[in-house]
Amino acid sequence: MFEFSHNLIIYIYLLRFYTEGYISSVMNIKYTSSIDRLLEIMAQLRDRENGCPWDLEQDFKSLAPYTIEEAFEVVDAIERSDIDGLKEELGDLLLQVVFHARIAQESSLFTFEDVVRSINEKLISRHPHVFGEESARNAEEVLQIWNEAKEREKASKAVLANENEASVLSDIPVNFPALMRAQKISKRAAKFGFEWDKTEDVIDKIIEELNEFRVEIDSGDKDKQTEELGDVFFSLVNLGRRLDIECESAMRSCNEKFCRRFNGMEQDIKADGKVLKRLTSEEWEFYWQKQKDKEKSSDRSSYH
Repeated sequence: MFEFSHNLIIYIYLLRFYTEGYISSVMNIKYTSSIDRLLEIMAQLRDRENGCPWDLEQDFKSLAPYTIEEAFEVVDAIERSDIDGLKEELGDLLLQVVFHARIAQESSLFTFEDVVRSINEKLISRHPHVFGEESARNAEEVLQIWNEAKEREKASKAVLANENEASVLSDIPVNFPALMRAQKISKRAAKFGFEWDKTEDVIDKIIEELNEFRVEIDSGDKDKQTEELGDVFFSLVNLGRRLDIECESAMRSCNEKFCRRFNGMEQDIKADGKVLKRLTSEEWEFYWQKQKDKEKSSDRSSYH
């Protein structure tokens, strides 16, 4: 299901890079000089005689970690409201697109033009309320149109690839961040009827999984502990999905909140002339609660 999330923000900005300077042959307009220059630079970097040794060694698999890293750096810039950083990180992410496309072109698989043409065609196909005869009065209807078009495309691909027996979960990328993939898996399964009747049932399931995890803690079996902890996480993701909470974003926000509070504790502890490693549990709790109280006071003052 198409979601308005950080992934969509990255998608929109990438799309702007694709289409702002170049619209495919559907619109019969060529690249701008900036895009042309970027493609020329990449071609020179991959030149067998005069190119860069490091760039020449790369392939799809070796670039994959960098592509993921650049995508997350875009998200980081967005969350920090760093506009200059966002511009730079979007450029780095665009470079990954160009890099992959160049490698593909060298093997006669596809070109950058093919990539742009494909996204242009997809956007036109999935927006018949803009480029066709259908209409959409609100965002919900847009999502319905988008998902219906996506399902038609998937069905067509399955027929062409003779994949009618494939699992309904098989097209969810394995390399998504674990929480994101868990939410997509559970959402897809729920779409086909594998779902609880009410949210309270999910909470009961979480309690059940926690109790099973507690048993394995006492057993000392690390493999079983890992398995049961995974079940706890998956149940929590299902709760987030039921409540329409993006779990990956929630966890990212929680990480940032913890780091913010811990940094505040460090400052207070140093101001009090104490050493982190020498604090008692009671002292840690005192400083933690102090940070929470500071945040509450700050929240109250922001309303005045």
